[in-house]
Amino acid sequence: MTMSTKISIQQVGKVFGEGRQRVEALKDVSLDIADNEFVTFVGASGCGKSTLLRIIGGLEYHTSGEVLANNQPIMGPGADRAMVFQHYSLYPWLKVMENIKFSRRLRHGRENITSAEVEAASGRADALLSLMGLTAAANAWPNQLSGGMQQRVAIARALMGRPEILLMDEPFGALDAQTREVMHDLILHVHRLEKPTLAFVTHDVEEAIYLADRVVLMAPRPGRIDTIYQVPLPAEREQDMKHTPEFLRLKKEILARIRETSGMKTDQDMLDQLNMQEAV
Repeated sequence: MTMSTKISIQQVGKVFGEGRQRVEALKDVSLDIADNEFVTFVGASGCGKSTLLRIIGGLEYHTSGEVLANNQPIMGPGADRAMVFQHYSLYPWLKVMENIKFSRRLRHGRENITSAEVEAASGRADALLSLMGLTAAANAWPNQLSGGMQQRVAIARALMGRPEILLMDEPFGALDAQTREVMHDLILHVHRLEKPTLAFVTHDVEEAIYLADRVVLMAPRPGRIDTIYQVPLPAEREQDMKHTPEFLRLKKEILARIRETSGMKTDQDMLDQLNMQEAV
């Protein structure tokens, strides 16, 4: 593990169940993620990308291998890491501002918090509201917000404790296409300003390329890393880049590889053969 490595995953395996119920979710997964790097994970369903993210977050424990954050073994959740899920999981009985501050209250877990700490937390919450475009919604209830706005609150809450590592599991999967584009540019802006190391799981290859420094393609049965792609785009991203030859070429290559690793190409070949037999 080098000085600049933030997350080190070495020969990690994960098994669920025993005997006939045994499922090998991950096998021999190794990957280093650099400090402040943005890495996206793609692959067919069942390839273990969400399981791997949960292991980094300390929500699942690996069966074999080693996972380090800041050169320390990950033994469970920690203040250095925060997660954002597809379902926003906001507290419906708390207004937007209280939702954002709540994670800090959980982290401290004590009653003798000083007035200076309270003031600092309020300032941090105000700054995040502004960053996420939520200032006007500070006193709104979650059920008064759109899906995109609720996810902004969830991201702001995750950032409240200044995590060094931000883990995102299909956070924009439930949003419409237009809102997703806005959120893409927003999370890139957050990454530039807050500078967390970011690991992001998605089924959307276009999303994966647009956001990332590297795209990690995982294959199923058992879950493993198949190919790692360096994204040939400048650090400053613009939506028009999605139409460039480099972007479209990489998208085509990754989609083809996902089809191959998931067996979909084999299924298509069999279908073509059946069609040919019927034609004869």
